Amino acid sequence: MVAVNNVVRYALGVLLLIVALNAFGGGFYGLTGAKDVPLEWLDGTPFSSYLIPSLVLLIVVGGSCLISALAVFRNKPAAKRASLLSGAIILFWILAQLGIIGYTSWLQPAIGIIGVVILILTMAYEPPAMRN
Repeated sequence: MVAVNNVVRYALGVLLLIVALNAFGGGFYGLTGAKDVPLEWLDGTPFSSYLIPSLVLLIVVGGSCLISALAVFRNKPAAKRASLLSGAIILFWILAQLGIIGYTSWLQPAIGIIGVVILILTMAYEPPAMRN
């Protein structure tokens, strides 16, 4: 059973790290002006620039996923709660993005699917304090 949990743990950690890196890249891109992304996408939203969404992507999405990935790789007892929170943040981010700007990239459903897989793997993952 430990071997199965290790496979789940490493798969979960890798997916969290992938989302973190993607969020950091997207956040930095937005903070540097997002030159190829039309500002018209923000029409009708509370945002006049990509500054706030980029900060949320960078800090909230990317930061939570990085912290969760590190906790999972280190097999910390809090890793399960952190991963559940990160999975929920990912799904909220994608749903909010789809609601605000609509479908614009294949990355939206891809990250949404990864968010669901993260939640499924998190439910199967047993950190040390949770094992019998």
